[in-house]
Amino acid sequence: MIDTAKPQLLPGERVVWGGQPYAGFIFRPIEVFLIPFSLLWGGFALFWNVSAWTTADLSFNLFGLPFLIAGLYITFGRFLVDISLRKNLAYFVTNKRILVERRSSGSNTKSLDIKRLPVLEIDERSDGSGTIRFGSSGGWFTGNNFGIWQPTFDPTPQFIRIPNVRSVYQTIQKQTES
Repeated sequence: MIDTAKPQLLPGERVVWGGQPYAGFIFRPIEVFLIPFSLLWGGFALFWNVSAWTTADLSFNLFGLPFLIAGLYITFGRFLVDISLRKNLAYFVTNKRILVERRSSGSNTKSLDIKRLPVLEIDERSDGSGTIRFGSSGGWFTGNNFGIWQPTFDPTPQFIRIPNVRSVYQTIQKQTES
């Protein structure tokens, strides 16, 4: 677990909320389409590679390996990578900014001025957890859609699957008004 109490603060800045994303597997509504597609892709790539390795020459065998690796990643690996990346995320609301800090081998912070926030999107689940997105959701054809496969790679800053999302959303709204 990372220390969520000490973000990089500006002079006169104070933290009003800090937290981290959910640490386990996240299944989103779009998984209804992504999981069957990944199983189809991975299954075909596995079948093709097994067939090729038993009957074809080396160059033909090597051709199928990238498809098999991609299939393994989109079927299983993306969930494991996402969990690993979320373990190193910390979120903060201050009186001046929204901070999304990635703390690992190289620290990285996304910062948004609290007075100039873009569109806020809130996605609340029945258990009160949810995601706050600081910007509009991109469509499938916007060019930045790798976040469809893995939310932590989405270029739009967001608080992914935090507890009490409605309360955090209201805290952000209060800070924008003061």
